[in-house]
Amino acid sequence: MTNQTLNSRKPDFEAVQDLAHRVRRHVLDMTTRGKSSHVGSALSIVDILAVLYGHVMTYEPMNPKSADRDRFILSKGHAGAAVYATLAEFGFFDTSRLKEHYQNGSVFSGHISHKGVPGVELSTGSLGHGLGVATGMSVAAMRQKQNHRIYALLSDGECDEGSNWEAILFAAHHRLNNLTVAVDYNKIQSLAPVAETLALEPFADKWISFGWHVEECDGHDHQALLAAFRSANAAPKPGVVICHTTKGKGISFMENSVLWHYRNAQGEEYESAATELERFAITNKKDSSDA
Repeated sequence: MTNQTLNSRKPDFEAVQDLAHRVRRHVLDMTTRGKSSHVGSALSIVDILAVLYGHVMTYEPMNPKSADRDRFILSKGHAGAAVYATLAEFGFFDTSRLKEHYQNGSVFSGHISHKGVPGVELSTGSLGHGLGVATGMSVAAMRQKQNHRIYALLSDGECDEGSNWEAILFAAHHRLNNLTVAVDYNKIQSLAPVAETLALEPFADKWISFGWHVEECDGHDHQALLAAFRSANAAPKPGVVICHTTKGKGISFMENSVLWHYRNAQGEEYESAATELERFAITNKKDSSDA
């Protein structure tokens, strides 16, 4: 069983940061090869996934249905490429299978699917469904006196959905302290900035008023993410980590751009993106060692 949540050994931030770089490169290659969408949306959650799987969650890659595993739900299912790549890097299946992404007949569909993919708990696509399922799983675990945790990763845009706020009310009412939510707050929806589509602010205050423990952090800072998740997990009620992220993180011409919600990099754009990711990884490693 892999359990890096509460053990005493020092977290290996450098190793997990290297893994995050590999996941970013997988995401670029997968979306380019399959000519699929959502590269920007996938790149913004890579560090959140790396910290969850590298430092926080309990799971067993060789036994993905282990009863005491933590459950992870990607509510923003369109960013499935990042989860597939993360699962492969953590040993749920061979990384060579990522070449099947978005190919005809492949189990690695564009929106994440649990069918035939070890480690994926739920197929998602229509936004606003993941948190409702996560709260149901949390209630079931509490009533059955099980000790695993449930994690759900939401997009900021899907927080426009009333179904999410119903689930947020429900979770607080039942004091589901085995539930932790991460929100990928990259501030861009499919066609426009979140603030222009349907403003969420004061976002943290809304969660607090609904009865949740709230943490906010830089969603690309692994140490800040780990501290935030640990604090949220220790609260006597459901916890949310609002992760301030950058859409398209690691590739300058994709960052903070609505265009890369749907577009994929081909030709010279792909070559430039791959080069930038290598530079980003080197800079990140240097910044980490200087910290």
